[in-house]
Amino acid sequence: MRKRIAGVSFLTLATLLSIPTTTVHHDEIKTVESQQQDIVQTSSESRFNIPSDQVPISLVDTIDGDTIKVKVNGKRETVRYLLIDTPESKKPDMCVQPYAKEAYVRNNELVKSGRLTMELEQENTRDSYGRLLAYVYEDGKSVQETLLKEGYARVGYIMNPPYKYLDLYRDDESLARRNKLNIWSRPNYVTRWGFSGCVQY
Repeated sequence: MRKRIAGVSFLTLATLLSIPTTTVHHDEIKTVESQQQDIVQTSSESRFNIPSDQVPISLVDTIDGDTIKVKVNGKRETVRYLLIDTPESKKPDMCVQPYAKEAYVRNNELVKSGRLTMELEQENTRDSYGRLLAYVYEDGKSVQETLLKEGYARVGYIMNPPYKYLDLYRDDESLARRNKLNIWSRPNYVTRWGFSGCVQY
């Protein structure tokens, strides 16, 4: 009887030893956990809640303080910011105006720092040059408002009112004017039609 039990025990032990075992090391567990975390983070970053009246755009180039080139629905477009005007630096037959380069630099910083969307006005979608006229947002924050509040732009080109954000933009402009920021720091520089003066080298 003992021989029989010993034989069965030996057979069981041999069977167990023949089964391949998988050793999971601590480093491998950490790698799997890290990959899972990356997937969760990526999927959460890809979820960008865009308001129904806005469309996603991707930046191609910054032209100046109030104009950018973008891709929208796979097509390249030039977008001119609605309702604002910044000093000129690249207009043919025109001098470089004070704060033009600063407005360009600030605009470039804004549009390169996050996800971009744009919003159109129903009655004002293109200008006479064929450029899209739009409100532009960086991670949901208005680029136009930032430029106005920081004194790099004035409210302008009110061609076909009403506009959704005209009153808001005028408030932003007033705030910068009261604080004499940038374009508002030079007496008589901002005019009803644009800007007066050139950069002196």
